[in-house]
Amino acid sequence: MPILVRSASLTKFSEIAAHAGIDPVRALRDAGLDLSCLTTPDLRIPETSLARVFEVSLAGGAGQAECRTLGARIGEAWRLSDFGSLSLLLQHQPTLREALARIELYRHLLSDSVSVQVEEIEDTAVLHVALVTARPDPGPEIVELTVGAVLSLVRAMLGAQYAPRGVHFAHAAPERLQVHRRFFGARIEFDSEFDGIVMARGDLDRANPLADSHLARYAQELIDLQPRYGEASLADNVRRAIHLLLPRGAGTIEPVSARLGLTPRTLQRQLEQDGEKFSALVNEVRGSLAVRYLAQPRHAVADISDRLGFSEPSAFSRWFSAEFGQPPSRWRAEQGARGGH
Repeated sequence: MPILVRSASLTKFSEIAAHAGIDPVRALRDAGLDLSCLTTPDLRIPETSLARVFEVSLAGGAGQAECRTLGARIGEAWRLSDFGSLSLLLQHQPTLREALARIELYRHLLSDSVSVQVEEIEDTAVLHVALVTARPDPGPEIVELTVGAVLSLVRAMLGAQYAPRGVHFAHAAPERLQVHRRFFGARIEFDSEFDGIVMARGDLDRANPLADSHLARYAQELIDLQPRYGEASLADNVRRAIHLLLPRGAGTIEPVSARLGLTPRTLQRQLEQDGEKFSALVNEVRGSLAVRYLAQPRHAVADISDRLGFSEPSAFSRWFSAEFGQPPSRWRAEQGARGGH
């Protein structure tokens, strides 16, 4: 089943592309998308098609530096109303914590690709943003757009001038940072261990002065009346959880099942009923992450091995060779020779 996302990102793209010297109509045509995506934010489109729009834009001859800011600019332009049918519900949640919980609960209305997990450590909260895509690397523009949309939700709840403790990206920094610093703030870190936002833990529970419980209940009743077509399968939800948890050393069935509100035994049984196995899903996600990390030279093979849950680099090398037909070091060298990342 294809990974689908709302076309809201493309309605924003159409407003911003011209400033970067990009023809949005041509970009969509080259990506094989209907032009209605530029004006209709609630269409469901393949995530790969959204990525293709960015690819053809970057290859279209416009200034590379300008194109490299597209994701950040779209995130900067994001507003609460761009969350579509969830907007009213999110606006009237009592706290940011509750709003983030609603994002996860109604993810099927927004994106099959994105997941946000809150990690709390002493007085700090980390909003981990993970993207599950059909490609090993979702691409920096897509990641920045997504983290930017989450930051826009945070600022809608906590104030337009809210400055987080930090914004982190696992990819390398672009050549120019003016747009990124203007939107994400001065405390932006690239080549990080994760994609997401770091904030004070207390900000999660700061009271929203605009919250109205009656309007929230009304919005939720309206949403619950909508058909739940295209809702992600259990296997898709497990994949998302593994993407979030595996790089943090928690990719075993216990924390994954806990995140999904199931016992490990129940999770295994339900997966088996669908013809899936937890171990196979872990292996699939490992393969996707391994290729993504190896394509980025700054990640040492030993570090990748540790992030993917292997006891030692030799175990990772044996596994990778069995999956991809060659050791990770050789795979990386060949990708570099082909002009990869």
